[in-house]
Amino acid sequence: MLYLISPAKNLDYETPPAIAEFTLPELMDDAQELAKVCVKLTPQDLSSLMHISDKLAGLNAARFTQWHPDFTTENAKQAVLAFNGDVYSGLEATKFNQQEFDYAQSHLRILSGLYGILRPLDLMQPYRLEMGTRLANPRGKNLYEFWGEIITNKINEQIAVTDSNFVVNLASTEYFKSVKKKQLSVPLVTPMFKDWKNGQYKMISFFAKKARGMMVQYLIKNQIKDLENLLKFDMDGYEYNADLSKPNEPCFTRRIAD
Repeated sequence: MLYLISPAKNLDYETPPAIAEFTLPELMDDAQELAKVCVKLTPQDLSSLMHISDKLAGLNAARFTQWHPDFTTENAKQAVLAFNGDVYSGLEATKFNQQEFDYAQSHLRILSGLYGILRPLDLMQPYRLEMGTRLANPRGKNLYEFWGEIITNKINEQIAVTDSNFVVNLASTEYFKSVKKKQLSVPLVTPMFKDWKNGQYKMISFFAKKARGMMVQYLIKNQIKDLENLLKFDMDGYEYNADLSKPNEPCFTRRIAD
């Protein structure tokens, strides 16, 4: 199986990395082309494009000014350790051992607006560029047109390398739209996570994001390679709910006492 997740808006470049090993992003030429577009944007442009505050826009304009293609451990950090959002709190990659980092490096991919697709140990310099941003660029009017089939091709390459039978989509809708799902060489599985609230099971964003990370943690630590064992995921009170599941959309529910 190959697992896909989204990046996070929050970053952590203060905490020392849990592992010294690193790789470099495979789509650096493409990332550099995008960075050259972004460095021309003013803070006001970024604020308007990404609907962020003036303070955040200023921070990210400065990041693009400082971005350059010579990545080192001084100016960059491994992606899975640099992202610091809800998914990553569930993933807990800082606690991985060497074997788990090695398995993640082969079976986990992080979709990215700037870098296209990242392996967990790929160094990345800090940035914010959400995949849904309508950024005009030499290849089109937005990032989906910029990346075209490139991300999908990279996923299919790794499917072949790992002899995967499924792609497990744990990314957000915004990011997974960058993947041409009809062109994937294997079936797609998209787990859903719902919590009991007001008398019914609902998808609650904060909990669902963390659950996606926990599922990736489970898949990596147990080296899950088939759907049968994916369905055994049972962390933090979640368990497979056959009644709410659809073909290739397994649903996991949790009911915490009111």
